[in-house]
Amino acid sequence: MSTALKIKEEEEEDLAEELAEYEKVANHVKITQRDLEQDGFSNNPFFHGIIAEVPEQHRTKEGYTKIGYALYFYTYSSWTGRAIYMQDLYVMPEFRGKGVGKALMSKVAQLALAAGCHQLNFTVVDWNKPSMDFYLSQGCFDVTATMGYHCMRCEGEALEHLAQP
Repeated sequence: MSTALKIKEEEEEDLAEELAEYEKVANHVKITQRDLEQDGFSNNPFFHGIIAEVPEQHRTKEGYTKIGYALYFYTYSSWTGRAIYMQDLYVMPEFRGKGVGKALMSKVAQLALAAGCHQLNFTVVDWNKPSMDFYLSQGCFDVTATMGYHCMRCEGEALEHLAQP
């Protein structure tokens, strides 16, 4: 990608919906634009976002200049201390393979190191071999395969039930 690519901290707009469609989970999206604004851009944000933006002359066929994003938040490991979790990394299909994903992930890694983090954690769907290959080529490793951990979730009624004393 040309040096004209800008990576900046900002709100991710409709790109999150594109990611959900790409990962075949669009029906799981429950939040609104207002939720994103409140949760990411308040005095105590739950997450942070980085946008990849190209100049007007490189905009998409639909007229977009914001062509990718990374969403991340800080977390903690009881074994290694400060960590960062990259919830989303998405680049529009026509801009893949041009260094945009690498630039976004690199910026998240830079922010992690600046904050004293020792780990960058994230998940990838099992069918997404191109992304898995990309992550492995960056020196990342598969925690499930290497250490045997599985990502678990509790939501909805199960979460409400669990919260009962």
